[in-house]
Amino acid sequence: MAIEKIEMPKLGESVTEGTIEKWLVKPGDTVNKYDPLAEVNTDKVTAEIPSSFSGTIKEIIVQEGETVEVGVVVCTIETEGGAEGSEGQDSQPAAVPAKEEPANEMPAAGSQKPASPIKQGAGAARYSPAVMRLAQENNIDLSLVQGSGKEGRITRKDIQSIIDSGEMPTAPVEVEQPAATETKAAPAAEQRPVSKPAVTESIPAAAGDIEIPITGVRRAIATNMLRSKHEAPHAWTMIEVDVTNLVQYRDSLKNDFKQKEGFNLTYFAFFVKAVSQALKEFPMMNSMWAGDKIIQKKDINISIAVATDDALYVPVIKHADEKSIKGIGRDINDLASKVRSGKLKSDEMQGGTFTVNNTGSFGSVQSMGIINYPQAAILQVESIVKRPVVMSGGMIGVRDMVNLCLSLDHRVLDGLVAGRFLARVKEILENITADNTSVY
Repeated sequence: MAIEKIEMPKLGESVTEGTIEKWLVKPGDTVNKYDPLAEVNTDKVTAEIPSSFSGTIKEIIVQEGETVEVGVVVCTIETEGGAEGSEGQDSQPAAVPAKEEPANEMPAAGSQKPASPIKQGAGAARYSPAVMRLAQENNIDLSLVQGSGKEGRITRKDIQSIIDSGEMPTAPVEVEQPAATETKAAPAAEQRPVSKPAVTESIPAAAGDIEIPITGVRRAIATNMLRSKHEAPHAWTMIEVDVTNLVQYRDSLKNDFKQKEGFNLTYFAFFVKAVSQALKEFPMMNSMWAGDKIIQKKDINISIAVATDDALYVPVIKHADEKSIKGIGRDINDLASKVRSGKLKSDEMQGGTFTVNNTGSFGSVQSMGIINYPQAAILQVESIVKRPVVMSGGMIGVRDMVNLCLSLDHRVLDGLVAGRFLARVKEILENITADNTSVY
């Protein structure tokens, strides 16, 4: 017999932690290799943790609702024959044990003095690395936080709730009564008000209202969007494009293309191709903010948004600049089908460098997207609509027009490069014709 460890997997290029949403097994259950053990949420994907071994579940270490870093052991499995059946284990990152740092090593907010440890159950407080890091980054004294987890354990959600509320917990100050001979009053600054641990604002539900529980996927989306808006200073610009020639060309091909290839030739494939071509000419648009530096990505991997009834997924078209319009169209069709059938793999959501969102599919004509963190920009492709347009020579004609709306991270990009990039996308799209463009 041997005890094998199952770790929190790395489910995305920039993913550093995950939350156990639901355990699908319990101690004593027998599992086979590749059987799903738990559902895990990150800010990018919801996925299942597969078993790397065949055996019996020995211990559940990380509880439901708890967030831990990639590489932390989440459960153990008792197996026969040692490492047999673990061929797939090499594909997982090396284990990074959760640090069991004592609370008194955490500095109190606004103070260099160590905070007093709080007790959880019979032992001293232990915090996950994710909780420690988030608290340190926001100067939160963990000894003053009331945990909502098992046995009073402080979870990442507790810390995030405090950050969102803006009310930092403070300890009551014990002011000694002055002695009869004492004439000096204590400084007023020493007498701080006492704040209760922050909680999310409660909105009462009236008769007939429907309360919808927050799913792990919805919470992950909310967390990533909030982080993007808080950290990235968004700027926004829009350009209109005459795509009359593109529409005529695509419409002339669509029936034969569908019969030959087995999937629809969409307008969106032309837009993604144009964007990927322009990104090669303006590589700064294909960059990311990395704290003390900006990383200009070599590969052009286009993230696209695909919605289901209750969630939004962002799969990635890898090396889009190297693919034809047909190749991009096939990727769009395949990725969308996988999302809607629940077969999308975690690695198909990794590595995106720029996002193109087909908001026009919902009839939108103008919108401002939230940047897909940590990317530096997102382009919204709006509806193609027929409008009267003043042509050269003062003539008025009915043309197929579309708005392209760009949101950008102003830490990385300036209006000049963004404007030139959009102008180049416009130029490519307005010059698509049967004479100079091939979909193959």
